[in-house]
Amino acid sequence: MKYDLHSHSKYSSDGVLEPAKIIKTAIKRGLDGIAITDHNAIKGGLKAKKYEKEDFKVIVGSEISTERGEILGLFLEEEIKSKDVSGVVSEIKEQNGIVVIPHPFDELRHSSFHPVEEDAKFIDCIEGFNSRCVFQKYNKKAVEFAMNHNLAITAGSDAHFAPEIGNAFILAESSGEEELRRKIQKKEITFEGKLSNPLYQGLTKVLKTWRSKAK
Repeated sequence: MKYDLHSHSKYSSDGVLEPAKIIKTAIKRGLDGIAITDHNAIKGGLKAKKYEKEDFKVIVGSEISTERGEILGLFLEEEIKSKDVSGVVSEIKEQNGIVVIPHPFDELRHSSFHPVEEDAKFIDCIEGFNSRCVFQKYNKKAVEFAMNHNLAITAGSDAHFAPEIGNAFILAESSGEEELRRKIQKKEITFEGKLSNPLYQGLTKVLKTWRSKAK
């Protein structure tokens, strides 16, 4: 079963997609589930839950900004209020969520978290393939870090536009959300992915700039 573990809806500051559109597109692309991980918000994931089907799962998540970079929380039920690393990690784990470091080592993104050895103790997963990493070397470095520290490796499209959905995903045999959570934690998953067209990253930056000026 295929699960894209990183996507954004209109509830992200740089997103445009309606949750219903994300689900419809994901199903069309052959996915069995998707995590909606809006910036500092879980509203998109909660809205998308209404469109969940017996054979298609929606995972509520959030990509949270911290003083060291972004941290992804999966399987969330409540908003993450902290803004520092230790607080964010604690809030995710209090909800029995999973701590993922998205697009680590990507030097083209100021928001990237660059984990060091002592961080491995609180990290559950490393995003080993992010479709928006312009250079594959960043994904390779992420995989190397995960393998060196015995961490689970996830993958996600980081989609902000519909054509990007499903460009990266994990493969896991699971019948429901709890089993999927266990499979990820036990590292019983693999991943596949392809890089997105860099044009979409440019469009995202334009949208974010326009919205910030419109406030």
